[in-house]
Amino acid sequence: MQAMSMPASPPTRVPLYRRGPVARLLAVALLAEIGYAVLNISTMPVYLREDRGFNSGVIGLVIVAFLLSEALFKAPMGRFADRFGRRRLMVLGTGMTFFTALLTMVVPHTWGVSETLAIMLLRVVDGLGAAMLWPAAFACMGDLVEDNERQESMSLLNTCYLLGIALALPLGGIFNDLFGRALADFSGERTPSLYFAAILFAAATFMSYRSVPSGADLRQMVKARRAARTEPPENELANTLRALRTIPEYVTLGLLTFAGIGFPMVIIKLFAKDQFKMSETQFGLLVLPGAIAMAVASVPMSRLGERIGQARAVHLGMGLCAVGMVVVALGAVVPWLRTAFVLGLGGIPVGIGFLLAIPAWYATVSEIDPKNRAANIGAVMTAQGLGAMIGAPIGAWCYGAFHMVSPDFSRYTPFVGCAACVLAAFVVSLRVIHPVPKAESR
Repeated sequence: MQAMSMPASPPTRVPLYRRGPVARLLAVALLAEIGYAVLNISTMPVYLREDRGFNSGVIGLVIVAFLLSEALFKAPMGRFADRFGRRRLMVLGTGMTFFTALLTMVVPHTWGVSETLAIMLLRVVDGLGAAMLWPAAFACMGDLVEDNERQESMSLLNTCYLLGIALALPLGGIFNDLFGRALADFSGERTPSLYFAAILFAAATFMSYRSVPSGADLRQMVKARRAARTEPPENELANTLRALRTIPEYVTLGLLTFAGIGFPMVIIKLFAKDQFKMSETQFGLLVLPGAIAMAVASVPMSRLGERIGQARAVHLGMGLCAVGMVVVALGAVVPWLRTAFVLGLGGIPVGIGFLLAIPAWYATVSEIDPKNRAANIGAVMTAQGLGAMIGAPIGAWCYGAFHMVSPDFSRYTPFVGCAACVLAAFVVSLRVIHPVPKAESR
């Protein structure tokens, strides 16, 4: 009697983060983001003010030099990544920033204006390094996954971003607090975290060279996708300019949102030190649990966004961010809200809203016009970079500009600017992004 053959069960899908090439790429992204966050968010504002005596306005200009450089170079570096290879750009980008982190410490204090210009030039090189890294990393991830896995893969990269910031704040502060006194007479009390950033970039450079897929396999995938196009690729700059003209409302939404993010970007650690008398380690440990929770919840929240719909996810996420920022900003005029507890409490809806809105936002932009998907996303990301560049120096200037009213009010003004921008972005999102009927979405 012939045995009955059982139907073959479908193969079990291996989670993206457990696939070797994807996991290695995520490890490089995590190391690099910790490095960039330690260098530019955790260390640079404190180092420039405490060790070099810069005021908050000049510190804002230094950070803007990094943001502007990254924004300007991203498009050409993305093209170079296509031409010369993803891995090569990632190795060069992280390798360059390894040197700039160390060179920052040897700029003489006696150079006057040239000291500021030299440090700004190093941040410009940092921006070039970041512009080499991130387009290549995102493009490499796109090569490694199927089309229906792209949103999940971008959520994983978003997780690396969040976890990198979460770890950078305490780790940078811990290094300074542990080794600062020993290095105070050598390179400066706030320089240990610069050494730490250099170590992270060295590790990211080594892992990019050894672990990131490159060579014939990736080139064949890219060539196959290009061959499947029915039309030849157009000029990237022309595509971006056309997208800026055809989707101005989406560009405006990206500009407003990231202008809000930019307002407290430069001063957040200075704020904790000045307002709450926290050490760098204390502030980092305050942020760490919530930020790690955000990172762990990133992919589940993006899936929740898929279930409730992209438009609703953007609206709800932006609304939660606006509520959280208004709670924090009220500390400018309500004295009893000026506590670390309220700052952390306001951060909860901001974190949840960010996780809901960002993946759905990018998915929405990518579906406006599938034929011009890359150009539309590029235009929106350009607007986001410009928004951060606008918000960061204004927030840094506001931080010290209103002391004649009161020091507390002056320190809270960047959060007021952030809340105003996020509220405006929420209103714009309600007018621009509408739920798509199920029949049309199929």
